[in-house]
Amino acid sequence: MNNLITDTRHIPVNAPTQTISISPVILEAPDRGVPLEMRITAPATGDNLPTILMSHGHGPSLYIPSKDGYGPLANFYAEHGFVVIQPTHVNSKVAGLPSDAPGGPLFWRSRVEDMSMILDHLVEIEASIPAIAGRIDNGKVAAVGHSLGGQTVGMLLGARLTDPKDPDAVDVNMLEPRVKVGVLLAAPGNGGNSLSDNARKHYSALNPDFSHMMTKTLVVAGDADLAEHLTIRGADWYRDPFRNGPGADSMLTLIGGKHGLGGVSGYDAKETSDEDPDRLAVVQRMTWAYLRSALYEGDRAWSEAFSALERYASTHGRVDIK
Repeated sequence: MNNLITDTRHIPVNAPTQTISISPVILEAPDRGVPLEMRITAPATGDNLPTILMSHGHGPSLYIPSKDGYGPLANFYAEHGFVVIQPTHVNSKVAGLPSDAPGGPLFWRSRVEDMSMILDHLVEIEASIPAIAGRIDNGKVAAVGHSLGGQTVGMLLGARLTDPKDPDAVDVNMLEPRVKVGVLLAAPGNGGNSLSDNARKHYSALNPDFSHMMTKTLVVAGDADLAEHLTIRGADWYRDPFRNGPGADSMLTLIGGKHGLGGVSGYDAKETSDEDPDRLAVVQRMTWAYLRSALYEGDRAWSEAFSALERYASTHGRVDIK
């Protein structure tokens, strides 16, 4: 039980179970520059478990943007029935490549390739770890990403990308059909005139095209997320994936939420300027419910969570549905 949360405890979720965490899990990747390191967090019991691929952001911390961050999400999802796989992308400070290496500083293409590589090797990854061997349902795969990780997940779901500074990056399509549903947490919005001068100069790859994002998607954003170093449009920028993505059928807006969305990236993280246990609980419970209902036909978790949010916790967030 979490005694820090109040009215958000009324948003229903199944009973938690014990979990296990396996790290490091390593895939050799000769063309990547460094091996792909992962953490896998899973329920200690149960079979036919669904999987979440989780993509970290590009934040200022040394360790949170890696396989060792995002404990508030990874632990929650695993306690409630998901196998969570967290790669360390090559933009990570702790185990990545120099920011001036080819593809840097965001390494957006490599990040998406990491996720497909994991799916390519999922059967052998599972078989190599006795604690989870034979327990994963490989047909039920979701993806969750925060910030730059949200852009990574958006591309898995069908969003395309053109980098004005890269002649080889024109309408790049990296759709991953094995990912059946996704959640974008504070994902970057449109590029072009929406970007700040700083972003156009240093982060020109923040230029997605959501019109091809057909896979079922929940967009999550804070209404106080003002990323002036990235966009001139304020918090509305983060609504673009919902506004322009055909598959984005729902949007969760966190009232008072900033880029940390209440604390998704780490426990007591300094970079979370809006740390709030109830706000975090809304993200945890609502995204869990959305993924459950998307992966399991007839599951009522999402409709029940939506009703509970409206009835008991509307001061913390609201859901828009297309």
